[in-house]
Amino acid sequence: MTEKTFTITDIEPIDLLGVNNKILKALEVKFPALKIVSRGRTLKLVGEEERIDQFIEKIKLMTTYFLKYNSLTEGDIENILGENGHETVKDSKGDLVIVHTNNGKKVIARTHNQRKLVEASLENDMVFSVGPAGTGKTYTAVALAVRALKNKEVRKIILTRPAVEAGENLGFLPGDLKEKLDPYLQPLYDALRDMIPAEKLEDYIEHNIVQIAPLAFMRGRTLDNAFVILDEAQNATEGQIKMFLTRMGRNAQFIVNGDPSQVDLPRNQNSGLIKALAVLRDIEGIAIVELDENDVIRHRLVKKIIKAFKQ
Repeated sequence: MTEKTFTITDIEPIDLLGVNNKILKALEVKFPALKIVSRGRTLKLVGEEERIDQFIEKIKLMTTYFLKYNSLTEGDIENILGENGHETVKDSKGDLVIVHTNNGKKVIARTHNQRKLVEASLENDMVFSVGPAGTGKTYTAVALAVRALKNKEVRKIILTRPAVEAGENLGFLPGDLKEKLDPYLQPLYDALRDMIPAEKLEDYIEHNIVQIAPLAFMRGRTLDNAFVILDEAQNATEGQIKMFLTRMGRNAQFIVNGDPSQVDLPRNQNSGLIKALAVLRDIEGIAIVELDENDVIRHRLVKKIIKAFKQ
């Protein structure tokens, strides 16, 4: 048995170990063979030397992550304690702040694959971002669009998604067409409201600087000088996805988000996203970024749910 001590520096112990040592308890579960005693800034570690060194490495990664992002959530900790801990923390172009929210919070790519998405958007005019719910596909894409608009790289933002019922019937919803469609577009509105002040967003929408519409409304348009996001693309048919992708005009940036495992189309219709991923994978200028449960930034249970369904 070996005994070592580790001194917490640069950050407060509560930031690293959690309120009432909540994070420390998660570490104890990850390293059950170690005896860990916390006193102030000092951790006393007793156990096999190899396991102690692994523990110290993870603690250092967690410290580095907190210093970079001023945050350490349960999801962050799970990722750091996993096999790709270094990938979660390592330096990357994607570590740069994408944009600030209305309350000053920094929107940053938080996981390895989210950083890949940011990098891919800098290097390609068209990016497919695919993965399960909760991996930040929509939020990251909207942040990139808002940044491009603020930097005057584009003149407008266009956000769209198919109006496909997830097991429900659109016709039974009350209201006119706009009121029927708005629930489908709500996640896009929510992300925009986080990053653009309400009054300014209303003005942008009124002057068509920000446009939010169902996918069917894209037919016949040429989308120039725009940052365009297609969300929930797994629910676009092959004809719709081809129609959308061929709307791309001059100085346009396209991001296509979707989860191939959650297709809500009728059984006699194929998902255009799945087709597009197969036929466009090797075209220069098009990037495909695949996210997985390790990129989930919602409640920790979401990651477990995704794993369970995958199995």
